[in-house]
Order: sequence, then C-alpha cells, then structure tokens
Amino acid sequence: MDESGYIYFLTNKNNTTIYTGVTSDLKKRIFEHKKKLTDGFSKKYNLDKLIYFEVADDIRTAIEREKQIKAGSRKKKLELIQKFNPEFNDLYETL
Repeated sequence: MDESGYIYFLTNKNNTTIYTGVTSDLKKRIFEHKKKLTDGFSKKYNLDKLIYFEVADDIRTAIEREKQIKAGSRKKKLELIQKFNPEFNDLYETL
C-alpha cells in the first residue's frame, strides 16, 4: 500500500510569495522549511508559513496534483487559499 501524499503552499510573513510543494511526510517537510535545513527557493525567499495543503491517496496522485496546480495561475492558488484559509494563518501547528 502506498503512503499518502500532500500538496502544500508556503508563503512568507508578508504573504507575497507562494511556493507549491509535494511530500509524503507533511509535518517533517514543513519543519525542514521552517528550520531552513535545505537550500532552495523556500530558503532563499524565507518561505516557512504553511497556508494550504491537500491530502492525496498516494504520492503519485499528489505529484500529478502538484503539476496541475503549478500549471495554473497565481489567482487560482489564491482562490484555493481563500476558500480554506482566508486569514493566511500558519497551519503547521494544526498538523
């Protein structure tokens, strides 16, 4: 049986940049972003606030959904966030 997969959005304290990622262990991955444990886009732009996530049945499905989201516009991402987290609260503590 495959593990669940997660698609997630991170932003910075000013909510100006949105990063879309995928993982099989959401809590661990967000912790890594918050502690700046890996180099890359999120570290460079100080993106460590979890503002949105979806759960998929398996990692392959999550990767496909991530590609779909990344192919969309910023407006579409903002619509997802507004629907589930209009205050742009950090959801990390709810995991």
